[in-house]
Amino acid sequence: MPKLTFLGAAGTVTGSKYLVEAANKRLLLDCGIFQGTPELTDRNYKPLPTDPKIFDYVVLTHAHLDHTGLLPRLVKDGYRGPIFANPATIELATLLLKDSAHLQQEDSLQAQKHPHNSHSNSEPLYAPEDVDPVLRAMKPMPRTGGFDISPEFHVDSYDAGHILGSSSLVLTITENGKKTIVIFSGDIGRYDQPILNDPVTPPANADVLLCESTYGDRDHETGDPAELLAAIVNRVAKRGGVIVIPAFAIGRTQTFMYYLRQLEDQQRIPRLPVYIDSPMALSATDLYLKHTEDHDLDYTREDAGGKGDPLDVHQFHLTRTADESMQINNVKTPCIIVSASGMVTGGRVMHHLAQRLPDARNAVILAGFQAQGTRGRALQEGAKTIRLFGQDVAVNAEIVQLGQFSAHAGKSELLRWLTALPAPPKQTYLTHGEPSAAQSLQSSIQEKFHWKASVARYLDTVDLASAL
Repeated sequence: MPKLTFLGAAGTVTGSKYLVEAANKRLLLDCGIFQGTPELTDRNYKPLPTDPKIFDYVVLTHAHLDHTGLLPRLVKDGYRGPIFANPATIELATLLLKDSAHLQQEDSLQAQKHPHNSHSNSEPLYAPEDVDPVLRAMKPMPRTGGFDISPEFHVDSYDAGHILGSSSLVLTITENGKKTIVIFSGDIGRYDQPILNDPVTPPANADVLLCESTYGDRDHETGDPAELLAAIVNRVAKRGGVIVIPAFAIGRTQTFMYYLRQLEDQQRIPRLPVYIDSPMALSATDLYLKHTEDHDLDYTREDAGGKGDPLDVHQFHLTRTADESMQINNVKTPCIIVSASGMVTGGRVMHHLAQRLPDARNAVILAGFQAQGTRGRALQEGAKTIRLFGQDVAVNAEIVQLGQFSAHAGKSELLRWLTALPAPPKQTYLTHGEPSAAQSLQSSIQEKFHWKASVARYLDTVDLASAL
């Protein structure tokens, strides 16, 4: 009978992996890296409980590393099947995985220099040469609509509105003439946000639903994001400070560029130098411009309005090399630095924060989700110091939380997405959320819809046929 095992994203927002077994075939949905606490990151170094050599297929919901970042280890450990994803996800994952391998090598060198770092492993998970076999295994599937993976597995894709190419997937499992329908929400995006389409709820009658619960316990702050961003830029510029934005190169960087360009054109902020300290972010932006199928109507109208690229701020500076990145430290006048990683788990943003956090004139904008155990979470919770490169750095800069820029649906948006399902699932599992968030959403689903809803547990295996 078909079975589902939670290999990740259970009790945490990271490490998404779901193993589906039916008719002696095994399909892995997503293969993400764990991030956050040492206990979570150490999972990346442990073998999967099921040997990857016996997996038959991998399918991806989208390109973020918490959904794709462990693919090189999977292939290195013996997986030899195809990796199915839509074209935008393949192109974005190519950028992310190459960058991830490079950053892991850099972080490994730093860990060896500073052995008292909190991470217990100083070896990189994989090297750049481990990424190429993954890319060769990637096979395109349609952005929307149906696709036959095998006689046992058929998948239908719907736009999740989270990042470019992000999908909610309906998996139809056929075994012994019986069909079981499982909906994987993937990461659900925001409604009425710039650039991307709104998320689409799959119009399928699900036997089992796996729904993300990243913000299952709260909604994002209210307020006009453009107005809030303008206020921050103006007050920091007035006091001669610098704004550092730890941002995911895919998604948040493009959103900030869109709003900054609009505010500049409307003369609501000064035209400050904007340093995009991530070559990957520029490549990702090119892909955002290329894949117009994911653009919402407002962005499409602006793109056709003759004003030029809506993502191109006026004083744009791209830093490609590490030396160019370090030279930003010499900038003493107001500017904006956008750099990865979004949760301050590594990357170039680390040295920008080491340079700028001690100065009270400066500001740091936190826009994405900050997982437990990350430096971003520590900043969000008011830490007076954070550890960077083996040293404690004073946090004197203004820390600003702008949840309005989050790419994840808030609680009411998750409930809106669930409300649009044509029929109640026979069983719902809540994934991709910290325990308090998943449990809060579980209670709301039970109270509002009276559905059977459970919080997924790491490494649990469930019998999908029991939902029939």
